[in-house]
Amino acid sequence: MPVPSSFDYAVVRVVPRVERGEFINAGVILFCLEQKFLEARIVVDEARLQALWPEIDLELVRRHLEAIPKVAAGDVSAGPIARLSLRERFHWLVSPRSTIIQVSPVHTGLCEEKPEAMLSELEKRLLWTRND
Repeated sequence: MPVPSSFDYAVVRVVPRVERGEFINAGVILFCLEQKFLEARIVVDEARLQALWPEIDLELVRRHLEAIPKVAAGDVSAGPIARLSLRERFHWLVSPRSTIIQVSPVHTGLCEEKPEAMLSELEKRLLWTRND
């Protein structure tokens, strides 16, 4: 039986109008140091975002959200942040922000499977998609 690995995760949120405090979950970031794993998945429901704020700049939001998986993966196109260690990239990704792209508090868990499977489960549970 595999030994469980601890992991940390946070939910990426889009908060179109910060003063209203309304948000839509748009991604999940999962970090498992033991298995040298850091990955982010993004799912954007543009119709729901526009329902909260019809004037939202979807292209700008999309660009910022698309950078998150690149930083997590260490993609050189993401700039100098992508060259940091896994732990440093995770902490940079989950650091508090006051912009419309925010992250939840970091949560911890244990997985007996591969971290990819846990990330898929969190994605299914936490991110709304049209197929739900």
